[in-house]
Amino acid sequence: MQLERLEDLESKRENRFSKLIGSFKTMTMNPKRVHLLIGGRVQGVYFRQGLKETAEKNNVLGWVQNLSNNKVESVLEGNDSNVDAVIEWAHFGPAGAFVEELKITEENYIGNFSEFLIRY
Repeated sequence: MQLERLEDLESKRENRFSKLIGSFKTMTMNPKRVHLLIGGRVQGVYFRQGLKETAEKNNVLGWVQNLSNNKVESVLEGNDSNVDAVIEWAHFGPAGAFVEELKITEENYIGNFSEFLIRY
């Protein structure tokens, strides 16, 4: 009877370990870099600040800046699912913004950022 309990505990332990390894495999980082060009009512509505906050919450590095043609430009680097979360936010932006255009260009991951900056 004790042997059965011991085998049962060992089986449960192996099962938990297998699940842990499986979840670790799905969490591995796939680095991604994208260049965004955002058009519409995106200046003067805290778009850059909102993008920075969203990027930081998602552990995404890079930069964002206003352009003279009233568009916003950004480069994002990080885990692909985290970058995708920031892109999803950029489709709508903060309250007051109206995104009419979101051009996304995938680039080769470089990994040269240490933070997320608002460029002036």
